[in-house]
Amino acid sequence: MPRDHPQSAARPLSGAGAPGRRPDAAAPAPGTAETPFLELLARGASADAYEQPVLLARAEGLPAERIAALQQARTLALRVRAELEGRRRREAELSALFETAHDLAGLRDLDAVLQAIVQRARSLLGTDVAYLSLNDPARGDTYMRVTEGSVAARFQQLRLGMGEGLGGLVAQTARPYVTDDYFRDDRFRHTHSIDTGVQDEGLVAIVGVPLMLGHHVIGVLFAADRRARVFEREQIALLGSFAALAAAAIDTANLLAETRSALAGLERANEIIRDRSAVIERASDVHDRLAELVLRGGGTHDVAAAVSEVLDGTVEFTEAAAAPAGALESSRAEGHAVRHRDDWIAAVTAGGELLGALVLRGHPGLDPVDQRTLERAAMVTSLLLLARRSAAEAEHRVRGELLDDLLDARDPRLLRDRAARLRADLDATHVVLAARLEGAADADQEADARRRLWAAASHLAATRQGLAAARDGGAVLLLPLAPGDTATELARRTARDLGTAVHEPVTVGASAPVGHLTARSDTVASAYAEARRCLEALRLLGRPGDGSAAEDFGFLGLLLAGERDIEGFVDRTVGQVVAYDERRGTELLRTLDAYFACGMSPARTKDELHVHVNTVAQRLERVGRLLGEDWQSPARALEIQLALRLHRLSAVTARPGRH
Repeated sequence: MPRDHPQSAARPLSGAGAPGRRPDAAAPAPGTAETPFLELLARGASADAYEQPVLLARAEGLPAERIAALQQARTLALRVRAELEGRRRREAELSALFETAHDLAGLRDLDAVLQAIVQRARSLLGTDVAYLSLNDPARGDTYMRVTEGSVAARFQQLRLGMGEGLGGLVAQTARPYVTDDYFRDDRFRHTHSIDTGVQDEGLVAIVGVPLMLGHHVIGVLFAADRRARVFEREQIALLGSFAALAAAAIDTANLLAETRSALAGLERANEIIRDRSAVIERASDVHDRLAELVLRGGGTHDVAAAVSEVLDGTVEFTEAAAAPAGALESSRAEGHAVRHRDDWIAAVTAGGELLGALVLRGHPGLDPVDQRTLERAAMVTSLLLLARRSAAEAEHRVRGELLDDLLDARDPRLLRDRAARLRADLDATHVVLAARLEGAADADQEADARRRLWAAASHLAATRQGLAAARDGGAVLLLPLAPGDTATELARRTARDLGTAVHEPVTVGASAPVGHLTARSDTVASAYAEARRCLEALRLLGRPGDGSAAEDFGFLGLLLAGERDIEGFVDRTVGQVVAYDERRGTELLRTLDAYFACGMSPARTKDELHVHVNTVAQRLERVGRLLGEDWQSPARALEIQLALRLHRLSAVTARPGRH
């Protein structure tokens, strides 16, 4: 059965394959180079169609400049198309998860819900076949419950012994497994019946994820192709989310069956029936509320508030670190809410990752149905957190791409429009910061540390209306500079914040403040080069985990800075002495100059200045109070002598008539 890919919906360009013919919508227009590609984007054309305007331009002998412009426009259009396709795919995945959660909240027919889950999994993963098997404890085997896309009767009727085939491997380990070529994979036990069924169906690549109730595997959800294929990690995680919903649907159906059985057994006890009915009504109410929250994109606090009202208690969402460790781990392992003193703890997990917990405070006596309600709320909370994370990751990628284009000197006009959509003001004063981790032990740890650094930098940039990208083995940030703040203070604050986030030292070099980032295409690239020089200077000076700008390195800052700030260097080094002379009419600067010229000898200095040696000593004492006690140390003395020469040079060039 042919697969129904979203890409197949795009109609091919009319006449795209006929040489010498001009497709009406794809032909290069006399206007701008972007026009034919905008038309292709509007029509949702396939990727191959984007070659036609360039090919037609060459066939018609258009100028090389026109062809180059079309090629550049084609590259940008393909990037936009890829981004739109990625967003549509992520929206389709989230929509399918939300629709499935809604089906689960209003569960009436278990088979219909499971069939919808398998259909959506097949559609979103783009596989030939998807199917779901359930364990049969009575017969000690497993059987096909739902299939989608299958054409072989033998395959649809398979019953497998426990521990056989890829599904048996998933059931034994409770972990997802993927095979690119089923018949060449010897990690699991092949049997004649299974291999015959798989061969009849023509399957080659298969991925299976477990259906878990607590720590028990009740079945497996599969997606398979009739050709060799590598399944991406995101696709496996998506299939795992569907498996969690399928397990929840089965669990909910079992719960409803148990409830119906209890009601049948208590028909003669009217009061108990009313109590049980009230509990069920309350559970149905919370399911409806949670489904509504999912559909309108509510937050974790909205879920907690809804469950608090239904359970007549106080429910809070907490981070994993703030919840009782033992109870949280038990809930995570069992898949159920567990009691902890007078509270109930329900772990919020997704694909094995612990995201936090829902805590019901001061409610030691909890009805089983209410307990399940708390567990369902934890599942919905995980869906909301995953949706929020996906949206945040998408925004971080877009912000990173914008900064990459700024660093690569793309067209400033296009970048300004993109920045405006991200609420980034490129006309404000910014600082470019280069950040790098220190002390990774091996390649795997270094790769993990870089991912954590990129995530922390993206979060920091998003909270400060800036941009962040991964580059040169570290991260680069473009952050706005607040009034009264300095590049040095921002660099040190960023090093501290990133180091706290990744739990490792992070060294940060900063550029001088830059404004009007789009005035020149190389503005950001030049500032980044300066920030990297400062970063390397910090590492060479043995200052890992620190943050600095060029102005912190004394005369070395003149070499590090992108634009030589000579006046600023002189002012920072001997500015107080110059100001003192101007206010008091003294000659401290002249005395200091003569002192260094005479080899730092007061006796020779007094001869040079024709003053008493005590006068020289008094003047040098005043200099020490102005410049600090270490002004005669080798490093400071070198900086001061360089500043004196630069000051004399600037004074000479400033005189009228001198060139």
